[in-house]
Amino acid sequence: MSELPAPARSVTQSVTIDRPASDVHSFLSDAANWPRWAVVNVLAAEPADEPGWWRIATADGPGEIRIRADAATGVLDHDFRDPNEPGWMATVPARVVANGRGADFLMTIFQPAELDDEAFDRWLADTATEFTALKEVLERP
Repeated sequence: MSELPAPARSVTQSVTIDRPASDVHSFLSDAANWPRWAVVNVLAAEPADEPGWWRIATADGPGEIRIRADAATGVLDHDFRDPNEPGWMATVPARVVANGRGADFLMTIFQPAELDDEAFDRWLADTATEFTALKEVLERP
């Protein structure tokens, strides 16, 4: 049996959105919407040949995303793959939770071993920028 790696540094970020949880979940479960809010990390998205996967353009080059959504539980876990690194995949746990007439969107981000603390902190700041954009997009009249 192989030994598991030590726990990574992780941060759970959230944003409260004044829209029903079902609307937020529906919007986020469609990867075609990601360039509208993930303005730092997803510049474009189109369906890939493999069912369930989307090709995305990122600031670092091409990538692929698959969203594993379940409306009943609010789960919005998503997997990222780098087509230049076969076998590499990162999973990001995420969830939409009802909050009064609105919703909270939560995402847990794990620090990859190849990122130092300073680079990871920049990554977290980028995610905060995207969460602000998501709130603006979904609350816009």
